[in-house]
Amino acid sequence: MKARGTPVIRLRGLEKSFKDLPVLRGVDFDVERGGILALLGSNGAGKTTVVRILSTLLRADAGTAEVNSFDVAARPARVRESISLTGQFAAVDEILTGRENLVLVARLRHLRDPGAVADGLLARFSLTDAGGRRVSTYSGGMRRRLDIAMSLVGDPPVVFLDEPTTGLDPRARVEVWETVRGLADNGTTVLLTTQYLEEAEQLADRIAILHRGRIITDGTLDELKGLLPPARAEYVEKQPTLEEIFFAVVGDTDSTGGGDRRTGADAK
Repeated sequence: MKARGTPVIRLRGLEKSFKDLPVLRGVDFDVERGGILALLGSNGAGKTTVVRILSTLLRADAGTAEVNSFDVAARPARVRESISLTGQFAAVDEILTGRENLVLVARLRHLRDPGAVADGLLARFSLTDAGGRRVSTYSGGMRRRLDIAMSLVGDPPVVFLDEPTTGLDPRARVEVWETVRGLADNGTTVLLTTQYLEEAEQLADRIAILHRGRIITDGTLDELKGLLPPARAEYVEKQPTLEEIFFAVVGDTDSTGGGDRRTGADAK
């Protein structure tokens, strides 16, 4: 478990309503530098609303929010310079190759040597062998990895991942998990929203549960487990999980990015 550090994301008393429907009723949480906080909640809990406020796409009705020491409402331009946002669906151009997608974003951000930037990110996300192929030939996991790579052009210190594995198969989901772990290992601060409890267990340093517009609990996995009565030792015959069966049948995940040679509809 990582030690608590200086908060890079800080929310206090955040409120937001849509007409007469209150969605956020006073949300408070922090994310320390280089940490991964998983924001859990059911559909309609307000997770995406939190992300949209933090990324300056939506204004809060009340409360304060800071990202990288900048107030979201008062200094939105500086916040946008500090962040990257990856939504629920990969925002990639299927006509272009993977490398061309990255070069395009690097040029839009006026970076020097866009080709070198693209090549570095392709290598970092194990997509070098696939970099010259059109994205329409990529599998779901490869598209999502490319999407996250595009969001890191320019090395933003804070990344928002809004349900990044929605619609992905188990193999692709594991690929994305490995990518997210790599972000934190490189010092990126990550706010991850998800509906998948296992995803939060696998990735997060801390977990916050959003329910009916409020954070009802926030802590490490061990701290959250401590809210329940102590476990009793009992003999249980362990059965393999469906995920274990799946990977045993299909084989190990190919994380090289170049081994999946399906094309067209078969790759989607």
